[in-house]
Amino acid sequence: MSEPVFEITKAAHFDAAHYIEQGPGDHRYRRLHGHSFRVEASVKGPMLAAGWVADLESLDVALKAVATELDHGLLNDRPGLESPTLERICLYFAERLKPQFPGLSRVVLSRPTIGESCALTL
Repeated sequence: MSEPVFEITKAAHFDAAHYIEQGPGDHRYRRLHGHSFRVEASVKGPMLAAGWVADLESLDVALKAVATELDHGLLNDRPGLESPTLERICLYFAERLKPQFPGLSRVVLSRPTIGESCALTL
């Protein structure tokens, strides 16, 4: 039997405002508006000597720290998020988490109240 591979996941929430400049001049996305976001980060790999893939508490702290950077702010003001689509926000989280969690395998960003989500598989 081959070595089992596990995937662990933590989630965090944040609220933020944004606008998207693409599309017609009168499109509703161009107006400043806000969302409640849920973000999940998954780390995949074999079980380490400690008996886990990665320390869930460390993943929780790191994920919440990035979410806190964005919470109750204007996403467009963040470098890299000048056009803050779901895809770019996923990348924002991945770029900040990957150095500490090389096994980062997936970032999912959703707006649960409107039934939208985006998944980035690494």
